[in-house]
Amino acid sequence: MNIVLFGLTGQVGSGLAHYLQDLGRITALNRADVDLADLSALERVIVEHRPDVIVNAAAYTAVDQAESDPAGAGLVNAQAPGVMARCAQRLGALLVHYSTDYVFSGASAQPYGEDSPVDPVNVYGRTKLEGEIAVARNTGNYLIFRTSWVYSHSGRNFFNTMLRLAGERDELQVVDDQHGTPTYADLIAAATARILSLIRDRRAEDYAGTYHMTCAGTTTWYEFARAILELTGHKSVRVIPILSSEYPTPARRPRYSTLDTAKLQQRFGVKLPDWRAGLNQCLVDANLVG
Repeated sequence: MNIVLFGLTGQVGSGLAHYLQDLGRITALNRADVDLADLSALERVIVEHRPDVIVNAAAYTAVDQAESDPAGAGLVNAQAPGVMARCAQRLGALLVHYSTDYVFSGASAQPYGEDSPVDPVNVYGRTKLEGEIAVARNTGNYLIFRTSWVYSHSGRNFFNTMLRLAGERDELQVVDDQHGTPTYADLIAAATARILSLIRDRRAEDYAGTYHMTCAGTTTWYEFARAILELTGHKSVRVIPILSSEYPTPARRPRYSTLDTAKLQQRFGVKLPDWRAGLNQCLVDANLVG
């Protein structure tokens, strides 16, 4: 299996570079190798490598910045996946693409299924949805994995921000009225590799579609922050729950974005653990607990 991976230095991409090694030859690329905003260069790289599988773990993920840079977000999140899909169709390759819970409005009180109505409330969510549409329109051989609240022990994310602030302050204020599911990036990478291994000798087109891939359970940013600090020995830091209205940001966030992952389990027999177990694994991997 000849795999081209985009987003090597990202949270999911770095894990994929490790877990996909056993499946064949992997060419892992970062932004220095090819900028997804340069669509012509992107197409040239794919055609040059002639992959069997294209894995797109790259994205414009600066949610607030996207509000003032919709064109930049659109290039990376919407147009680049369209180029990948057209290349995949031409080469007979499978395209694996990651999307987000932010394609939903957050108005629901029940976990969103893959076929639930989409209605993003910010530019990031809108461009990610446009990317999904571009993939599905341009190739019949694709897997879209929607995930949520992704974090890792490396890079810029909520997990590392909480640890940094806990070392600087005695008190933290964290939003407690947004509900979703924290998902450890390494679990996403491992699940993706397992799925590709399962279907490698089968018709990948038979599995084409959109799947929700998150940890199990629902929590809030406040409860997630408390769990991080308690498990890393920062119990003296006081965490205060606040409303979203008390912490205004350029981009609106869905108030509820838990995803129903039953389809992933039914189709591939893959189920990620509860978000608390995912957090524990992250801490072990980061050597923050014994």
